[in-house]
Amino acid sequence: MGLIENIKEKAKLDLRTIVLPESEDDRVLLATQQVLEEKTANVILIGDEDTIKADAEKCGANIEGATIINPKFSDSLEAYVNELVELRKKKGLTKEEATEIMTTEPRFFGCMMVRLGDADGLVAGSNSPTADVLRAAIQVIKTAPGINTVSSTFVMETKDGDFGDNGLILFADCAVNPEPNAEQLADIASATAATAASVVGLEPRVAMLSFSTKGSAKHPLVDKVQYACDILEERGVDFSFDGELQADAAIVDAIGAKKAPGSKVAGKANVLVFPDLQSGNIGYKLVQRFAGAAAHGPIVQGLNKPVNDLSRGCSVEDIANLVAITATQK
Repeated sequence: MGLIENIKEKAKLDLRTIVLPESEDDRVLLATQQVLEEKTANVILIGDEDTIKADAEKCGANIEGATIINPKFSDSLEAYVNELVELRKKKGLTKEEATEIMTTEPRFFGCMMVRLGDADGLVAGSNSPTADVLRAAIQVIKTAPGINTVSSTFVMETKDGDFGDNGLILFADCAVNPEPNAEQLADIASATAATAASVVGLEPRVAMLSFSTKGSAKHPLVDKVQYACDILEERGVDFSFDGELQADAAIVDAIGAKKAPGSKVAGKANVLVFPDLQSGNIGYKLVQRFAGAAAHGPIVQGLNKPVNDLSRGCSVEDIANLVAITATQK
């Protein structure tokens, strides 16, 4: 059984409610049908009920069983508006402005549902830029306690199973932070370790990557990774980590033993934290193409509650899969 199949089975055991705010997208409606048929989550669609049902009929999607909420007529609208005013009072947001946002910006309405416990997570992005999805999530849901950095990870599923845990290895951050500082790298490491445990079911072994292993090179870029490791040490995190490590020292036993003897992570890493977005994004795409690996994600992490972003070129299957992943995030 592959990773996605395992995640879907896990989602079925603890059925959660996921908001899909982009109900104007036929792919979202078709994915709603798939999610409901697979029983991986309850689904809330945001928008006008008559329009959504007409669109579903037109594209052949059976959305019976989904909950449809029109923000303009929601019993929770006033509470959501008041909460947004409170959250943004330092920015001078008025009640009128908050009402406009809540009734015209379904991503904000959906994130407020998640914030206040009326839903467990949100998936969006098929019909909007990543910046719009993350803006709503950061302003409404905020970051998790002790984490100040929103980041992302890809779960790479390789065919031969030689690396990570039976071929599963997480790459971060490959989609959000262009030039993370040491503090942000430490946040990314902690958030990705949590994703590895809660979503993938792995015991995380985190490698903080660099072009140096244990001081083999001297450079400010190496210093940054070393400082990130110091921060993780100071925080007393509850997962195994090591760095700075070169990629081969992180994932190849013989090289890890030679370059970082005695390390609990070197040669055995199942989480790779890249020093910047360029290296992370290039790295996952090379592995995806050269090794034929499946790249599941990006999974957004570091938020107080689960929100995930889709590519605008996503398929119906991609949406249904990300709903299942979101339903397993804690």
